[in-house]
Amino acid sequence: MTASDLASFAPARPTFEAEPGGVGIVGMPTNFVASASTQTLAGTLFDRPVTVRFSPAAYVFSYGDGSSARFTSGGAAWTALRQPQFTATPTSHAYGSRGVYAASVSVEYVAAVDFGTGWRPVIGVVTATGGGQSVEIFEARTALVDKTCFENPSGPGC
Repeated sequence: MTASDLASFAPARPTFEAEPGGVGIVGMPTNFVASASTQTLAGTLFDRPVTVRFSPAAYVFSYGDGSSARFTSGGAAWTALRQPQFTATPTSHAYGSRGVYAASVSVEYVAAVDFGTGWRPVIGVVTATGGGQSVEIFEARTALVDKTCFENPSGPGC
């Protein structure tokens, strides 16, 4: 049995988000987090009752700038990692130029079937793609000033 035999069964789409709030800064990490879980579905296959189990095996992040990366987990939010914003994570990505990018994630699931005699692995993977995430990347410019904008509201950059 191969993954193509499971065409009538489909795992749920993964959730997907970009931190912080779908924005980023050129050259600094934008964190991407995807979530998918093991799912069990019941139905009929080859005219027999069957239970199909989908387990996430890989997460493929497409960052929208032509680059992508494959991971065995969906990553974690900066707060869960106890890291400040704009620090690198295994699933973060730094963009080289400003713009709006359409990032997405696909989850590769391994499947197993049970016709009532125990679980059997299915050859191949079933892929589910999450909704895209628009990420706007800005340039950050800094300047040395002698007072904060609070202290001098008419100062440079205020």
